[in-house]
Amino acid sequence: MDDIKKAIIGVLTLAITTGGGLLIKSLFEGDKEEVVKEEVATPASTNVIINIPQQEVKKDTVVKKVYVKPKPKLSETEKRKKKIDW
Repeated sequence: MDDIKKAIIGVLTLAITTGGGLLIKSLFEGDKEEVVKEEVATPASTNVIINIPQQEVKKDTVVKKVYVKPKPKLSETEKRKKKIDW
């Protein structure tokens, strides 16, 4: 029962604080009416032309040398091992 009383007191305190803040804001700010001024934008009759020069296309050629190692020559023993089918 004590928890319910504390919750109700907290809600009332929050409501009173919020109401006081709104009251103070309205007293100091006053009733300011915002005036909305509408203007119709007319499109400009001048055309803007932007010329972008064509850029040169550079082609890069990459040359890469790949060295392939020659296969080592087999010795007599290795040749015999390959011939034998295990």
